[in-house]
Amino acid sequence: MNDPQNRLVNPQARQDETFDPALRPLRLGDFVGQDQVKENLGILIQAARQRSEPLEHVLFYGPPGLGKTTLAHVLANEMGVNIKITAGPAIEKAGDLAANLTNLKGGDILFIDEIHRLGRAVEEILYPAMEDFALDIMIGKGPAARSIRLKLPRFTVIGATTRLALVSAPLRTRFGAIYRLDYYDLKAIESILHRAAGKMGMQIDPEGFDEVARRARGTPRVALRLLRRVRDFAQVRAQGIVTREVATEALNLLNVDPLGLDEVDRRVLHTIITKYNGGPVGLNTIGASIGEEPDTIMDVVEPYLLQLGFLDRTPQGRVATRRAYEHLAIDFPENNQQPRLL
Repeated sequence: MNDPQNRLVNPQARQDETFDPALRPLRLGDFVGQDQVKENLGILIQAARQRSEPLEHVLFYGPPGLGKTTLAHVLANEMGVNIKITAGPAIEKAGDLAANLTNLKGGDILFIDEIHRLGRAVEEILYPAMEDFALDIMIGKGPAARSIRLKLPRFTVIGATTRLALVSAPLRTRFGAIYRLDYYDLKAIESILHRAAGKMGMQIDPEGFDEVARRARGTPRVALRLLRRVRDFAQVRAQGIVTREVATEALNLLNVDPLGLDEVDRRVLHTIITKYNGGPVGLNTIGASIGEEPDTIMDVVEPYLLQLGFLDRTPQGRVATRRAYEHLAIDFPENNQQPRLL
């Protein structure tokens, strides 16, 4: 199987992928979708401004590509403060965290992506920093070692995670506001594409927006990635004008079907249906059958198939639903006894 990072519809950011800052909204009013989260954040911002205080610590969770990092930048812009970006795997030692914290000024934001991957020793340093705005540092070794406490300016930690269950309970309790980001509806994705197309100077029909949006898996990052590829296709094959027909031809050429499934998604479904009679089958077995890590299937492939209703989770394993059979044009066995759901 190809590297899942190279999948066009992979909602996770690619290491070699550059992002145009002009496409990222700067203010909360420019941010499309996530209306309930936006309303709550608006109240949080206004209350902090009225009290002349930094924002409370905020934790965003949900599938990748939905705007957690973008919202962190928006909060920094709304509060008029600086933001420092880091990630859980990048903070390997307590000293790495201390270096980040001591460079913050009053009101600044420290954004920690993949916060569930922080090490336990690093978390122990972060707790007093978030609660008491103090940094406990050990000086020396052995019997002569002593702890000193450095005062920090009041700052805000914004965490982001795709797997809330892996964030330790003590760390979760340090966040005053926790928000889930959900997949976007078709109208919101179309609005995001319309704004991006304007920034790119693209000529695209409303039906062209609709076709790209339908295949974007409810994820802005995927939508913008598809839009760039459709723009390239239109530039080379259609005089730069994107119609529904042009978008359809481009996306079919990229092997992205009308529901946004690619070869990897279809291969997982085909494996469950044809090799294991529709399931139930465990992730380890699926991974071994298609040469992929179970964690990759669970984090990258499975969420969207569950959202479409193509898979069910049962105590015995994953089961392909009637919808999956219909999408792949495979006859559904009427005597198929589906196990009870979790």
